[in-house]
Amino acid sequence: MGVLCALMVALRDTVHNGSTNGKALDNSLKRWMALWRYRDDRAVPIDNNWCKNQVLPWAPGRKAWLFAGSLRSGKRGDAIISLIQSVRSSGHDPDAYLKDVPTRPPTQRTGEIAALPPQRWLPA
Repeated sequence: MGVLCALMVALRDTVHNGSTNGKALDNSLKRWMALWRYRDDRAVPIDNNWCKNQVLPWAPGRKAWLFAGSLRSGKRGDAIISLIQSVRSSGHDPDAYLKDVPTRPPTQRTGEIAALPPQRWLPA
């Protein structure tokens, strides 16, 4: 568990519950295993800022999307947004992808269908 964690647990007993220090200690102790994992493996990100930044451009429309018309329409919209974000995170232009991919399946060989997901797609 570590000396630092034991010190924080001992210190927590001396601090008031509603204080800023008490909240900070509670927060650190609650996430102790994740912090320890980061200490052992620096490939693990310390925060989720990258993921938050991927979702941020879609945040302003959330209230408007509550009224998609039906559950089916909402699911369809969710699938489109997920596809566009996948294309962006793969480093491609969503406009180019959405213009190219729908035209391919009629002429695409069955063995070449695996090249259509955004992670494997190459512009024609």
